[in-house]
Amino acid sequence: MISWKELKSEKAVHSIVEISNHVPIAIFKHSTVCEISAMVKERIELQWDIGPDAVDVYCLDIRAHRRVSDEIDRIFGVPHESPQLLLIKEGKSIYNASHADINVDELRSALGIASGEGIPAALAS
Repeated sequence: MISWKELKSEKAVHSIVEISNHVPIAIFKHSTVCEISAMVKERIELQWDIGPDAVDVYCLDIRAHRRVSDEIDRIFGVPHESPQLLLIKEGKSIYNASHADINVDELRSALGIASGEGIPAALAS
């Protein structure tokens, strides 16, 4: 299960840069009125088997917070797309994908972890 944290401010993006020095950060950018975004988000949630200690996961509603998306583009140098998934580690984007290319297996690989790694045993079975 994913514990989404809402990303709502440019200040929070700057905090993510610092936090990513201690724990990787995944940012899912999407539009709440786009069927493709909804489908991709649901697919991520169904495939998610990454433990809660392996990565912090943020969700950005680009319709409500477009300036935040622009700040992500500026800081990490990843052109805006939606839906889009970025992985931030040590202040840099080390993985990004959009639309149908968003894949939990590839995110897990970018994190350098095996399937189900970091999931408490009670939840893994």
